[in-house]
Amino acid sequence: QARLTESGGGLVQAGDSLKLSCAASGRTFDYYITGWFRQAPGKEREFVAAITGVTGGTEYADSVKGRFVISRDNNEKIVFLQMNDLNVEDTGVYYCAAKRPPISTNQYDYSWFGDGTQVTVSA
Repeated sequence: QARLTESGGGLVQAGDSLKLSCAASGRTFDYYITGWFRQAPGKEREFVAAITGVTGGTEYADSVKGRFVISRDNNEKIVFLQMNDLNVEDTGVYYCAAKRPPISTNQYDYSWFGDGTQVTVSA
């Protein structure tokens, strides 16, 4: 079973950068797919990015391609989300998630979620 704890959220201005972290527990962390999802007020939770455990293959939502980068440190059991050129539409609660392979962009395929970290981007 995986336990996930997000950090790094905050209030920034449009055009700024922010780096989120997700600390994971579990002995077989490098086996799991890890992903980031976000939920804006009044909207459903949506996929942002995901990364495989061993090869580091990635998937991104079209809305963040070229601006966000997902990475992971298997030794430290941490997943990162580097967010650049943020805009108001990126505001929301960001959740870290984990699942067994294969990689997926569907939140319902993920077995574990953290409690989330708030990201607010002002114009």
